[in-house]
Amino acid sequence: MAMTRKLLFLVSDWFYAHICLWDIAAAASGLFILSCICQKLTNRGPMLWPVLGVLPSMFLHLNNMYDWATEALIKTGGTFYYRGVWMGGAHGILTADPSNIEYMVKTNFSNFPKGKNYRERFQDLLGDGIFNADSETWKEQRQMAKSHMHSSRFMEHSLQTMQDLVQQKLLRLTEKLVKSGDRFDLQEVLLRFTLDSICTAALGVDPGCLAIDLPEVPFAKAFEEATELSLFRFLLPPFIWKPMKLFGLGYERRLKIAIQIVQDFADKIVSDRRNKLTRLGSLIDQSDLLSRLMDTEEKNGHLPDKYYRDFSVSFILAGRDTTSVALTWFFWLLHKNLEVETKIRVEINEILSHKKGIIQLQDNVIFTAEELKKMVYLHAALSESLRLYPSVPIEMKQVEEDDAFPDGTMVKKGARVLYCTYSMARMESIWGKDCLEFKPERWIKDGQFVSENQFKYAVFNAGPRLCLGKKFAYMQMKMVAASILLRYSVKVDEDHNVVPKVTTTLYVKNGLMVTLKPRLDLDREALM
Repeated sequence: MAMTRKLLFLVSDWFYAHICLWDIAAAASGLFILSCICQKLTNRGPMLWPVLGVLPSMFLHLNNMYDWATEALIKTGGTFYYRGVWMGGAHGILTADPSNIEYMVKTNFSNFPKGKNYRERFQDLLGDGIFNADSETWKEQRQMAKSHMHSSRFMEHSLQTMQDLVQQKLLRLTEKLVKSGDRFDLQEVLLRFTLDSICTAALGVDPGCLAIDLPEVPFAKAFEEATELSLFRFLLPPFIWKPMKLFGLGYERRLKIAIQIVQDFADKIVSDRRNKLTRLGSLIDQSDLLSRLMDTEEKNGHLPDKYYRDFSVSFILAGRDTTSVALTWFFWLLHKNLEVETKIRVEINEILSHKKGIIQLQDNVIFTAEELKKMVYLHAALSESLRLYPSVPIEMKQVEEDDAFPDGTMVKKGARVLYCTYSMARMESIWGKDCLEFKPERWIKDGQFVSENQFKYAVFNAGPRLCLGKKFAYMQMKMVAASILLRYSVKVDEDHNVVPKVTTTLYVKNGLMVTLKPRLDLDREALM
């Protein structure tokens, strides 16, 4: 009898324990499902999972992140709330509403700085440079940079820099590649060009990335890695990447090494320039941006070398990735729209028709500033390419105080506000039913280029933070595009998968494999 009672006790105890555990599990599952249902009923945006927030949905769409965000924005009318990992602190809204963007970057500009979340992720690389600064620090740097960048001296220096790099390096390299007959990564070549260009124009130093043998430049490799790994911090909550940084683990260890190489490069430039300034008392013979800034500001009081280092690294970041990515997408779109390429070539030929008696015209043409200004259709095609594939597809701000947007969306202090220029281009409510078409004609009226509202077309930012280098970027893009299209046909490798690479703030593609063929159908008689 005792044995029977003991057996019954054990059986009942087993059932009690397992049934309770089952009930707990069932209850937890029920709460999970209920929270998911409630979330979908109260939030029109992507699924916000318990604990993990939007992160699982993001990883499920890692290969088409921007198109997924676009679809969600269209379904929600242009704005939706999001939340990141619990304890990660990420929450706010994603918007593609031009009125919201205008309110944020102009109307109530002071309430939407880049914010701590952005700055701390780029602090190691950019320091307090202009593209990582807010408030008075940003205002002071912008005013100084603007006064020099918009001067006729710097514009002439920039033009001369681009003309020399195109003629002496880019075209020599492309000719070598044509003769080899091999396919090559066009984006890599353009990245090398833009890095040499921005370093020469802004810092007065040529890194030599575009040399004929395409050498491996440690600084260039380190800069790319430093940028990519800094951006990776946006995909992880602070309680993960900060300890990794503290203990030098994983990618954070690589990031530290890459940043040190970048900073050593910038420090040497600043040190050499300061020594020259001390020795000569003036840098009047140099027209690059750093020299003009040092020559002017040192007369008003000594600025620390770190200030100039942060300035230098920020300008390299702005000038290297954005323009090269824009040009890469531009050539890819031309490959898909040959009629646009034909119209651009006709325009170039007409502009050059006044150059009589030039022998071997294609080899000798170096475009002047006046000729570049006349390229209205090319300007429109580049603008249309940037509309569809903006170099910076998503921008981020942080809310200083509770606020309400024009569309009625409420945001709390500390929230992050992302606006997606990539998605804006794909919304009929903004660009019409032909929004998905590559259509340069939408930018031209009566033969003249017509600019769009900067809050509808925010690819160069907008409001007080409107890109200072916009004019420089267009001049550079037109110079490169016209020089290549005059001489070559660009054929894209159809077997190569061309897709956007997901980063948080910068837009980089996985290369563009192409071959170049000499253009044989140029109407020489019209140009001789």
